[in-house]
Amino acid sequence: MTTAAVAVDHDGAFPPGAGADRLRPWEKVSYGIGDFACGLSWNVVGAFLLYFYTNVALLPAAAVGTLFLLSRLFDAGVDLGVGLLVDRTRTRWGRTRPYFLFTAIPFSALLVLTFTTIEGSTGAKLAYAYVTFSLLGILYSFLAVPFSALMPMMTRDHGSRMQLGSARAIGTSVSVILATAATMPLVGLLGRGNERLGFALVAGVFAILTVAALLNLFASCRERYHDEAPRGEAVGPQIGKMLRNRAWLVTFLFCTLNFLRFGCVISVTAFFAIEVMRAPWMIGILLPAVSGTLLLSAFIAPMIFRRTGIRKGCIAALAAAIALHGVLPFIEEQHGLFLGVFLIAAILVSLTMTAIFTMAADAVDYHERIFGLRNEGLLSSGISLSTKIGMAVGTAIIAYVLGMAGYDPKAVSDGARAAIRWSYYGWPVGIMLVQIAVIAFWPMDGKHERIRREIGER
Repeated sequence: MTTAAVAVDHDGAFPPGAGADRLRPWEKVSYGIGDFACGLSWNVVGAFLLYFYTNVALLPAAAVGTLFLLSRLFDAGVDLGVGLLVDRTRTRWGRTRPYFLFTAIPFSALLVLTFTTIEGSTGAKLAYAYVTFSLLGILYSFLAVPFSALMPMMTRDHGSRMQLGSARAIGTSVSVILATAATMPLVGLLGRGNERLGFALVAGVFAILTVAALLNLFASCRERYHDEAPRGEAVGPQIGKMLRNRAWLVTFLFCTLNFLRFGCVISVTAFFAIEVMRAPWMIGILLPAVSGTLLLSAFIAPMIFRRTGIRKGCIAALAAAIALHGVLPFIEEQHGLFLGVFLIAAILVSLTMTAIFTMAADAVDYHERIFGLRNEGLLSSGISLSTKIGMAVGTAIIAYVLGMAGYDPKAVSDGARAAIRWSYYGWPVGIMLVQIAVIAFWPMDGKHERIRREIGER
């Protein structure tokens, strides 16, 4: 038996009717601010936790790589569990919004603890890192999964979803710019030469911003559509259906690869700027550009994908980005030209990141068309998991490369520099080639209206 998606009203949402899909301007902005809340803490973790562990806490790079991998593998079960929980949640605030309200403060407190190191042996410090980083990842699941599930509940209109995707891309961009460009200057300013103190204080500032943004998300965004009845189906069959959803599977793989590339680049950039480019000042430009260019792509992506479709648009953008990355090794000594080419490549890649947000929402409609149920929570948990797996594996790869190359922050060898240089160029290009192969199987271009009509008739 199938259960139709119905319009709902929580805390002042538009009632069912012709205007139910119409999003208020502040609601769109608040959704973007919600991504800022989720992204700010996670981006500072992705950009600087490897540096913090190896250069401040003085933990072995290889051990840190294992930490990232094991913690995120554990998250696989957590994300799926949270997704199933969201699908079964029924409260007066809706199905997703309670998670923003009750997770905001604990998550933000864990961010501060994660960027705090204790006195003691290497083993004790490593154990502390395992506990704090793992708990941070668990609480992040209780934010990221409901947040991704919220978009298809807010509207079923593809154009409105593109707008929400753009708002989300802007939120991501601002969070990346702040996390990557401001962190090290603030560490120096607040810590006054003491990086250990500086990182803890910066984490505290970011924690306050995260709480404020999440509470605004809770207060401002509304759920309009979701399945009326709670699930009674066993977990196994639900996961089986998810894996047979071609749109979801393509989104999951594409997103995993995207954040695998992102994890590699964002983790190795500080080492690359300092040891290869011999220009530490470039950290404040290269890191924000990795994803900060989403701010521009958020405005141009809807126009491009409206004409090309997601599949053709992503393939063209990735192919051009790969070509530009091939030029970068030959212009390293020309810093201005290097940055110009890098920024263009980053904008092209950012277009594909913007597409992921819309793809995730469209996969819910595709699921309902095939199976008669939307399962927003479960499907969104897979996408959240893909971001964490990608980031963790990407960061672990760089940590293992540093370990195998014998990286020592006190005496960096030529072999370690060569490993850093190869990692900066080689991993992103290889991953983007695989992304092109994956996105070629995207099934939704040109079918949104037909699928919505079929669902409505059912």
